[in-house]
Amino acid sequence: MNQAETLNAPFKTRLGKLDVLRGIALIAMATYHTGWDFEFFGYLEPGTTGHGAWKLYARVIASTFLVLVGFSLVLAHGREIRWRSFGIRLAQIIAAALAITLVTWYVTPESFVFFGILHQIAVASILGLFFLRLPALVITAAAAAVIALPHYYVSPTFDAPMFWPLGLSEIIVRSNDYVPIFPWFGAVLAGMAIAKTMQYFGALKLFAGNIAPSWLDRGLRFIGRHSLAFYLIHQPVIIACVFVISHLFPPAVATPHEVFGKACVQSCQNDNGKAFCEKFCDCVIGQSEAQGIFDEMFAGKRDQSDPQMQQIAGICTRESTPQ
Repeated sequence: MNQAETLNAPFKTRLGKLDVLRGIALIAMATYHTGWDFEFFGYLEPGTTGHGAWKLYARVIASTFLVLVGFSLVLAHGREIRWRSFGIRLAQIIAAALAITLVTWYVTPESFVFFGILHQIAVASILGLFFLRLPALVITAAAAAVIALPHYYVSPTFDAPMFWPLGLSEIIVRSNDYVPIFPWFGAVLAGMAIAKTMQYFGALKLFAGNIAPSWLDRGLRFIGRHSLAFYLIHQPVIIACVFVISHLFPPAVATPHEVFGKACVQSCQNDNGKAFCEKFCDCVIGQSEAQGIFDEMFAGKRDQSDPQMQQIAGICTRESTPQ
C-alpha cells in the first residue's frame, strides 16, 4: 500500500478513547444545559449562562463536539463515502434537528432553535464531503478562513431570515441555540485536518485502548456511542428534574424594587462607575416612592421625558456625585 492509500484508508479498529472524548463533551453539554434550565426557572439572574465564563464554557463544549464530528467524518469515509450509513445517520440528525425546532418553537417561540448544533452537524456533514480528498494543510487554511470571516465581514445583505444560518448578518439573531455555518463549520474542518494529520503520522493508535477506572471508561464509551440519543434525552430529563425542584423549593421572587434597581444599575453603568450608579438608582427608587410614582415608573408609564422624572434624576445626580 502506498502513502496515498495509507492516508485514505479507514481505521479498522474502533477508537475507544474517541468515544470517551465524545462522552465527556456530552456530559459537559449536559452540565451547561443544567445551568441554563436553572436560569430559565428563575434560580439564576437572566442572561447568566449567556455571558462570561458560562458563555466561554458553552463555546468550548460546542467547539469540541464539532471537532469530533469532523474527525469522525474522516475516519468513517476515509477511503470512500459509505453512502448507506452516511444517509441513515444524516436522516437521523435532520429528523432530530427538526424535532428540536418544533419543540422549542412551541415552548419559546420568541427564541426557538432554528439552526442549532444539530442543524450545524447536518449541514457540516454534507459540506465536509467536499473536503475529504483535500490535504490537511488545505483543510486547515479553509478552517481558518471560515472561522475568521464573520469577524471581518458582515453585511445587511444577509439580514433576511433565510440567510441567518450563514451567520453573516449585521443584526443580532435571537435563538436559544444558534450555531451558524460561519464560524462553526470551521471547527468541523479543524477536526478533519487533525484526523488527516494523525493518519499521516500514524498517530491514530493514541485513541485506541481504555482509560481507568474501567467503570468510567464503559460509561463514557456508552454515551459516546449513543451521542444522538443522549443529546435528545438529557435535556427533557434535566428540565423535568428542575421543574420538580421548582415546586419543592421555589426560587426567590425578586421584588419590583430589586428588578428596577438591577436594570437601572446596568443601564447607568454604560456611562458611569458602579458606585455612583448604585447610589443613584437607590436614590431614584427612594424619591419616586416618596412622590408616589414608583409603580407608574416601574410599569413604564413614566420615562425620562417626564418633568417629574427629570427632577428626580437631577436630585439623585447631585446626591450621588462625590463632593
